Amino acid sequence: MKSMKKLYTILLLIFCLKNVMGQITTPVIKANFGVEADLFSRYFNNAASPGSDDWWYGAGLAGTGDYVIDTTGAAAIVNGYTTNPATRGMTFSRLMRQDPYTVVNNHLLLDAIFQRDFHGNDSTVFAAGSNKNGMSPALWSCPISQGIPDKNDILDAYTHVRRAGTNVTDSAWMFAAISIENTTGSRYFDFELYQSNLVYDRSTQTFTGYGPDAGHTSWQLDAAGNIIKPGDIIFTAEFGSGGLSLVEARIWIDKTTLGVLPATFSWGGDFDGDGNSAVFGYANIVPKTPGDFYSGIQNSLVKTWAGPFSLVRVDNSVVTSYMQKQFMEFAVNLTKLGIDPASFSNNACGSPFRRVLVKSRASTSFTAELKDFIAPFSMFDYDQVDANAFFQYYCNTFPAAATIQVYNALSTSVYTWTTNNGSINGSPIGPTITVNAPGTYYVTQQLHSQCPPNSIDSVVLLFDSVCAVLQVDITRFNVSNVDKDVKVTWQVNDNELAEKFEIEYSMDNITFHELTTIAADEKRGIANYSFQYRNKNNAPIIYYRLKVIGKTGVPKQSRTISIQQGNGGIINTPVIFPNPANKEVWISMESVEKAKISLTLSDMTGRLMQTVEIPVIQGHNILPLHKLVHLSPGMYFLKITTNHSETTRKLVLKK
Repeated sequence: MKSMKKLYTILLLIFCLKNVMGQITTPVIKANFGVEADLFSRYFNNAASPGSDDWWYGAGLAGTGDYVIDTTGAAAIVNGYTTNPATRGMTFSRLMRQDPYTVVNNHLLLDAIFQRDFHGNDSTVFAAGSNKNGMSPALWSCPISQGIPDKNDILDAYTHVRRAGTNVTDSAWMFAAISIENTTGSRYFDFELYQSNLVYDRSTQTFTGYGPDAGHTSWQLDAAGNIIKPGDIIFTAEFGSGGLSLVEARIWIDKTTLGVLPATFSWGGDFDGDGNSAVFGYANIVPKTPGDFYSGIQNSLVKTWAGPFSLVRVDNSVVTSYMQKQFMEFAVNLTKLGIDPASFSNNACGSPFRRVLVKSRASTSFTAELKDFIAPFSMFDYDQVDANAFFQYYCNTFPAAATIQVYNALSTSVYTWTTNNGSINGSPIGPTITVNAPGTYYVTQQLHSQCPPNSIDSVVLLFDSVCAVLQVDITRFNVSNVDKDVKVTWQVNDNELAEKFEIEYSMDNITFHELTTIAADEKRGIANYSFQYRNKNNAPIIYYRLKVIGKTGVPKQSRTISIQQGNGGIINTPVIFPNPANKEVWISMESVEKAKISLTLSDMTGRLMQTVEIPVIQGHNILPLHKLVHLSPGMYFLKITTNHSETTRKLVLKK
């Protein structure tokens, strides 16, 4: 009996050590960011801390400490809660106020977001029943709307990732925070991080864009335990009346992977998928080395400032402060845990995840019933470089200093220009260059000087010495699958002015290769052409474009069409012109049917500016967008929604 008691005591001790190992449950500053369950920068643990950073600004507090969340529109939103009470139930988000890879107080800031959940009769909740962690998002059931218990109702959530220094290989820290309506008893929630572009469609109450491995993306290790492909991650947390009682990290794997000894972390001993026979599931992990790697705390003051956007409670009341224990915050050292890209890949600038889904659970069990969620929001979704020139065609005289620039330049990125047939004046480094010759100019973007290239764009400048503007136009251009062949067809007017046609293809919509050149026939006026070939390339998507070369030598280029292999579907890339735009702006696009399309214009923060519906015909459409451009100069996102697809393009409005 004594031996049994002794064994029980040892097992209990091991269990307790497992759950507290590496945790800090008192106020702490990590990577110069306060983890003390308040939101003030320049303030830490209820006292002035001039140099420390946090979620929001420390109004009236002296110091160098900075804040990471954009406060644009805060006064208008809070005022709207009074003038238009219906807005209290709406969601919105704010992104990081700094450009990615900005150095703040000697720390690299990678990304941050604040997200407000729907309130009241919530439309982002799990249906009562068997929705659980470990299931594929395809199997989750979500009603149109329903109320949920206060202890499970999420109000707001925050996420931020930074490095503990100025180098891309310094330790990566993830900070997360959440507010839940009820402050009594234990509260259980997850921050689930996806590699795929997970999306929740409120109109159909379904998730899409999940990974290929039972609804997730699995981590893959080689025989030596090295990570060869990252996957989904989940941080599960539990806060009781006394504070943080559990933070645990799990990664999505094939169960057989448990037989491999990882190189950068250790298995924690648990595995949960969709049922006992699950092939894929979440396995908990712990660091290879001892020491603190988690910290977490809930607010202890009776009133803690809730930020510049105030707080909307479940009863739709608007308050300026969190109640005691209503706001919970935790931090994780991703590098120490072994899941920082710098720990296992050649690209320390690789994103650790792409989407964040915040959920609450009914109990401490990892597979307990899921309750509330904030629809997946994106992080590390940096824009691809977008370069252009105000004038792209010159005749008679080419200027000594024609300007080409990046229209969505980040202050922290490095832009390097190259050309193989043009001429650059001065330095080729920077968001703007001047050139003195026609040609193709390429710009490569690095998010940081220590990062590999992130994206590439090109700009073509044309020159006609005699100003003989080519009149031949491509009036129709299509690509389709015909059995195992690809068929390219096009139509031109003023065919007698054409010399030849060049068909080009690309695997990435960046670098194009010549497929074939076809001489123009002698027909005058409108002429139709076609070219069919056996495609032996296995790429999932191939991009095509057509160039017509006039008898004067001046080329004109079609829009780009991408064909999706395997299902015969054609994805047309809408073209906005001119872009940048002033008073006149148009969109060129191909429609597979007569229908109505929706055009939605948003600013850089995601704030909706205008929405219109426009009828389209089957075939090629040139649509005026003048109703969408009576806005302040700047960069906007134009989302084009059809019955079959959704595309977002950037639009620059100038003075």
